[in-house]
Parts: sequence; structure tokens; C-alpha cells
Amino acid sequence: MLRPKIPTMPTVASLANPPATVTEQTATVHQPTAPVPAPVAPSRSTVQLTPGSVLALVGGGTAVVLVVGAVLVSMLLAVAITGVSLAVCALVIRSLVNSDAKRR
Repeated sequence: MLRPKIPTMPTVASLANPPATVTEQTATVHQPTAPVPAPVAPSRSTVQLTPGSVLALVGGGTAVVLVVGAVLVSMLLAVAITGVSLAVCALVIRSLVNSDAKRR
């Protein structure tokens, strides 16, 4: 039948490759097979929420919120106290420098 013409590039004779040959292949017909059923996943047990477990979850969540809030408030207070103490130290140092400058 129709075969494409492969252009040949000018190369050195020792490095030239022979042109590729095309071989004819026969087509095979595949018979459709029945689809394989998907494996059934094992049934999972559902979580049963009893009034006691709901109460425990609410209590645990409340405890976590209170603990995190207490930690954040204590950190904020630590920063505020540090700022106030630095301001007081700056005032004392400024007062000492000004009083020393007046003596001279």
C-alpha cells in the first residue's frame, strides 16, 4: 500500500542508520467480556450518640475553650505588664538623666 517516504539526513557513512522497515501486522478482534462487579465494602458501624456521650462531648469542648482562653488571657496580661514596667523604667531613667543634666 502507501508507505511514507522517510527523508534521509546527510550524515557520515559510519554513523548512518539503515532506514526503518515497516512490517505489516494483523488486527485482532477482542470479544467484549462481562464487567466484573465491584467488591462490596464491609458495612461500617454507625456512631451512636447517647445523651451521656453528648454531655461528655459538650463538657470536654467547654473545658478546652476555657483552658485555651485562660492561656491567651494570661499571655495578654504578661505582655501588658511587661509594657507597663518598661514604661516605668523609661520614666525613671529619663528622670535620672534630666536631674543629672540640671546639676551640671
